Amino acid sequence: MTDPTPLAQRDLVPLLFGHAAFQQLNAFCELGLAELLSERPGLTGAQVAEALRVPPRSADVLLLGATALRLTAKDGDRYRNARLVTEWIDDGLWANLRDIVEFQARIAYAPAAEYVDSLRKGENLGLRHFAGDTRDLYSRLTGTPGLEELFYRGMNSWSRVSNPVLVRGVDYSGVRRILDVGGGGALNAIELASAHPHLRVTVLDRPSALDVAAENIGHAGLSDRVDTFAADIFEDDYPAGYDCHLFAHQLVIWSPEQNKRLLGKSLRALDPGGRTLVFNAFTDDDGGGPLYTALDGVYFTTLPFESSTIYPWSAYEGWLRELGYASQRRVTLETWTPHGVVEGHKSASAG
Repeated sequence: MTDPTPLAQRDLVPLLFGHAAFQQLNAFCELGLAELLSERPGLTGAQVAEALRVPPRSADVLLLGATALRLTAKDGDRYRNARLVTEWIDDGLWANLRDIVEFQARIAYAPAAEYVDSLRKGENLGLRHFAGDTRDLYSRLTGTPGLEELFYRGMNSWSRVSNPVLVRGVDYSGVRRILDVGGGGALNAIELASAHPHLRVTVLDRPSALDVAAENIGHAGLSDRVDTFAADIFEDDYPAGYDCHLFAHQLVIWSPEQNKRLLGKSLRALDPGGRTLVFNAFTDDDGGGPLYTALDGVYFTTLPFESSTIYPWSAYEGWLRELGYASQRRVTLETWTPHGVVEGHKSASAG
């Protein structure tokens, strides 16, 4: 929904210095200030400098930035973590946020400078920052050691932060078997099987991705209910016998035509009465936000594929209707990210 609050002069500060705000957050994470203040709350600036092994001036600049951004709080001359930071550390989510920040710093940040040219030419010109001549980010990551691992680690962390709506918001009481199309490392499959003991889940993806998935499934102790199926999501037929298909973070990558192709394949392969789940971030139907997707649009414009887009809810619903799904349903939760699920239901009488 469009924010009715008019732009004020003070709003120019985060616009002009947004890049600096991120660098403060990145330093906060990379230097380990959150962990330090978790272990030793109430340190002075001098003690922080000594513990982090940085010059006193560096500690002062870092602490000023962290406090102004409300990552830390200052009481007299002593510092502690913000309550939210403490909660995320206690819940184990802070490690996920660190992965996300590292992803932004090492993969998304420099290519964002190509945003204007990418808009002018309609091409994902951020790829200039990665070795290779292919037209997508994923195949280029292999040219720089460590980046592919960071990419999937960052994506897994995004999923862990955003998937409560998928795991808890959707009603799985009538579902038996889920096909996780393009499920990669099996994070969502594992989360779903762990939360819903009656579910069986199959991860469908390229063989190279399934090596990681099989390892993760084994570590989770779920090999009896989560398995894998090697296939190309576009070119190969989907296996029969599933009453639910999941596209998690897949349909923001492709063009509308490609998305309809995938959703059509799903409809044909689903059991009668089954459903297709589209799980990712969405833009508001009125085109006014939310801020998260507006800013994330820079990444999708400069990097993944030329057609990558965060689409509005209504786009998916329109595609599902056009393809012949019997009904659609939106699933949301009150969370800080604009992730949700669109369900497309296949008629029980369909073949």
